[in-house]
Amino acid sequence: MELIEPDEMLRYGQVLRAWSCDPADFELHEVDTTDPCSDELYPFKGYVDIRRNSTAQRREYPTGDGTAWVERFERDLAAGRFGQVRSADGC
Repeated sequence: MELIEPDEMLRYGQVLRAWSCDPADFELHEVDTTDPCSDELYPFKGYVDIRRNSTAQRREYPTGDGTAWVERFERDLAAGRFGQVRSADGC
């Protein structure tokens, strides 16, 4: 089961473009930590691991129902936690 929804991937790409980041410089890996023996009523859970190759900076974000990993990623990008990036308004 994939934890990352298509709209989240679309937003992730939009964030990278807004901050003038080359998507090829970032690796995204999804890790599913959902208990395979759990009832289908329990939400899926896991995390996404994002690494910026040019700086070797890496961060993990919880994924699954009710998470906002893309927004947390964008805040970290803006705060320089992946290295220097151009601001979202191009300055």
